[in-house]
Amino acid sequence: MGETSKVAVYAAEFVGTFMLVFTIGCNVLSGQPIWGGVSIACVLTVMIYALGKSSGANFNPAVSFALGLANKMAWKEVAIYACVQIVAGITAGLCYLAMFGESFNLAPTKGHTWWQAGLAEMLYTFMLCFVVLNVAASNVHAGKNQFYGIAIGFVIVAGAYSGGAVSMGCFNPAVAFGIDVSSAHYGVKYCFLYTLFELAGAALAAKAFNICRAEQEADVNAEPSKEAKLLSEFLGTYMLVLTVGLNVLSGSAAGAFSIAASLMCMIFALGSVSGAHFNPAVTMAIVCSGRGKCSRNLGVAYVCAQLAAGICGAFTYSVMMNNQVFALKPTGYSWIQSMTAELVFTFVLAFVVLSVATVKNSLSEYFGFAIGMCVTVGGLAIGKVSGGSLNPAVSVGISTMDFIASGKLPHHSLWPCLVYSAVELLAGAAAAGVFMATQPSEYDVKMEETSYGATAA
Repeated sequence: MGETSKVAVYAAEFVGTFMLVFTIGCNVLSGQPIWGGVSIACVLTVMIYALGKSSGANFNPAVSFALGLANKMAWKEVAIYACVQIVAGITAGLCYLAMFGESFNLAPTKGHTWWQAGLAEMLYTFMLCFVVLNVAASNVHAGKNQFYGIAIGFVIVAGAYSGGAVSMGCFNPAVAFGIDVSSAHYGVKYCFLYTLFELAGAALAAKAFNICRAEQEADVNAEPSKEAKLLSEFLGTYMLVLTVGLNVLSGSAAGAFSIAASLMCMIFALGSVSGAHFNPAVTMAIVCSGRGKCSRNLGVAYVCAQLAAGICGAFTYSVMMNNQVFALKPTGYSWIQSMTAELVFTFVLAFVVLSVATVKNSLSEYFGFAIGMCVTVGGLAIGKVSGGSLNPAVSVGISTMDFIASGKLPHHSLWPCLVYSAVELLAGAAAAGVFMATQPSEYDVKMEETSYGATAA
């Protein structure tokens, strides 16, 4: 590659990182508490689409570090990219300081400690780097899809309204340095600490990627191992439940959308590994629908991994939020009303999964968006009715932590999650039945053979 091309590559990284950090500063300083996370996610998304062909659109030293660990980028380039990105972040910070005449300091949010903020930075930087590796750098997806930008960018929607309530939500050393240097009169401290946790998250992402994609990186057509599939289900469910809990406990104004984004991004990342169920009700629907998409034995293993992830995710959000928990129960509505709501909208989620991701002509670009937005639908429609769990792994995680933290008081027990889970699993089975009734071509062997013969002719 010639010198001019190198200049173009580094210029692309500078511009993308600058726009990201400058947009963050403008949202914070102009007072955009509700839509700020979406604005930041969108600038990252559009700059990835605009500049991905020029530099790979890392815009984040942690992402470059993860690519280096996964042998997707030479270490010399990792170092140069990181320097350019940090300089761009600092430049952007100074620019919004000049524009507004003020800046803001980087620190854990009120009531949280440095290690809680560091944990938030590590986990959502992990998610960001893991999604990048899977959708933009894996042999299965690199250069073969157009969903990479929204899959990567909307990790910020997931993290800004959840982890951001603990750490302010950098997930990027260039952002941390840009904020801290522009507010140096308050002290420069947390950019170094946050960077350590963010790099740790990147390292975990590279390790998880190597496990989940081991077979496919060796042979793009290889079937992932059972271990890879189970880790995939664990990670996707864990990040989903973690995001649910942090949004609820922080009183997020965009909770449903944040949770939906976490599901969407992890589906895009891991759909080609395990099918990205992340939900026992979805696994129930796929097993019951037949067609060999998921065997009963594998389905049972998936459900075990999902439930374990739900409990681990709930434990993590409780630790990050000073041991706070919340109960799984109807809020102002009867149990009949709440369970009807859970049944209907879990059905919607499971039915959409069957219809867009398991059919012969499945969606190739919008499957993650279609499935993830079911959570926006249900979360907003019935969040005030039943809580909008729509997922036994979420239900079990919430109730388990509530039960443990309560000291086993009489009014706290595990039975609510059993009721919720039973209804949600019933909804999954119902989705399979309706799928069979509404899409008979998926089961009509003669029709499939006729269609193939006509195409061949």
